[in-house]
Amino acid sequence: QVQLVESGGGLVQAGGSLRISCAASGRTFSMYRMAWFRQAPGKEREFVASIRWSSDSTYYASDSVKGRFTISRDNAKNTVYLQMNSLKPEDTAVYYCATAIRPSSYTRPSSYAYWGQGTQVTVSS
Repeated sequence: QVQLVESGGGLVQAGGSLRISCAASGRTFSMYRMAWFRQAPGKEREFVASIRWSSDSTYYASDSVKGRFTISRDNAKNTVYLQMNSLKPEDTAVYYCATAIRPSSYTRPSSYAYWGQGTQVTVSS
C-alpha cells in the first residue's frame, strides 16, 4: 500500500502561481511513476503531468498546461510537486496525485494504483 496526501491548494487570481505537493508514505519503493490529474465539476478526470520516480522523464498534457506547469520530485522526501504558473480560470479543479507501480499508459487514470484525496485549486478571474 502507498498513501498519498496532497497539500497546497487554494484560491489564486488569474495570472498567479501556486505550488501543490503530494507526500507519499508506505511502500514507496514500489512506485514507478507519479502523476497529477485534475477534475473540474461535471467533467471527467484528466491527465495533467507525470514523472518517473527513478529518472527525469516527464510528460505533460499537450496544449492545456505545457509551458505553464512543471512537475518535479524530491526522492528524499518522497514528495512530488506541481508548480503552476500563469494560472487561468479554466485551471480550476480538484487536483489529484496518483502513483503507478508498473509501466503503463501514463495518461489513463486506470494505470494508477493509488490516489490521494485531492486538493482544491480555484482560479478567480
